[in-house]
Amino acid sequence: MNAPTSSPSPYSVSTAQSKIEQHTLSVLADNEPGVLARVVGLFSGRGYNIESLTVAEVAHAEHLSRVTIRTSGAPETIDQIRHQLERLVPVRQVTDLTEGGRGLERELAMVKVRGRGENRADALQLANAFRARIVDATTESFIFELTGKPEKIDEFVDLMRPIGLVEVSRTGVAAISRGPEPI
Repeated sequence: MNAPTSSPSPYSVSTAQSKIEQHTLSVLADNEPGVLARVVGLFSGRGYNIESLTVAEVAHAEHLSRVTIRTSGAPETIDQIRHQLERLVPVRQVTDLTEGGRGLERELAMVKVRGRGENRADALQLANAFRARIVDATTESFIFELTGKPEKIDEFVDLMRPIGLVEVSRTGVAAISRGPEPI
């Protein structure tokens, strides 16, 4: 009797063939119940990972929402994801904002840091260097607000760890295409 074999993840198959890339996809969809569940279901059902997900209504009169998804995979996997998203019924448009450097990405984070004395001074210096804004302060902690590319936020968080990082809250990536034309 043969043991059941599980099908490999799209990530493991494509890793041997191609380099893994990170992509940001912008999905314009009708703002109706269940749309986000269908998008997320497509990813989970096929073994794709969502690294960041933001959703908001962007055109109230037209009932349109933008779903911004940051994911990674081989180029073939990204193409497959894009084509499968395009086939979902409430989806009107899917754009890969990573292709050709067409997208501008930003993320917001709130970072809580505990510190007294020298650690407190170090936290303030780093916050100033990263242009983080103090949104709350006590005698024992700060909460900084920081916007920028996800990599910038990662770097700030890593530098705050030894100083006294308590917790981090991140919004996920918001992205938009460059130039005068809509996506």
